[in-house]
Amino acid sequence: MAATHAALIRGINVGGNNKVPMAPLREALASVGLADVRTYIQSGNVLVDACERTAAEVTALVGEVLRAEFGVETPVVTVTADALRSAVVDAPEGFGQDAAYRWDVIFLRETLPAAQAHAVVQVREAVDAAWKGDAVLYFRRAEAQAGKSYLSRIVGTPEYKHMTIRNWRTTTTLASMLDA
Repeated sequence: MAATHAALIRGINVGGNNKVPMAPLREALASVGLADVRTYIQSGNVLVDACERTAAEVTALVGEVLRAEFGVETPVVTVTADALRSAVVDAPEGFGQDAAYRWDVIFLRETLPAAQAHAVVQVREAVDAAWKGDAVLYFRRAEAQAGKSYLSRIVGTPEYKHMTIRNWRTTTTLASMLDA
């Protein structure tokens, strides 16, 4: 079996909040019918074989497991393996290659079109840059001025509940894990 989807869980195991241990999470997801469940680091990156379920069905299933087993209510954005691979392959030229910047990928639920999400992303001149992808947004912040970045302003938007952010290293690692 191979992973067919990545369930990206927002805001778990951050600063001692929304604690979800990965081994019990893997077991709980396997017990509800997902296969080949693997996690990457402690921050809510789960690869699964969805066993013929859609991304929306995986999102609902993971959300229910989080509520029932761990008492955690938080957004989950599920993307297909192909969409995750495309997010890496289709990134803007040179994305992630300059250490003077922090590089992030904003993953969107299928209910939030990239054009709508891009419209609420604010950039600060000479600090930030943003690009629209297919079901993702790409965001770059100047490392030396990261505290001046407008990326955090997205949190206050209604669209934020339909997205989650992963840094470029995590995104590329997850994509490489799909076929491992």
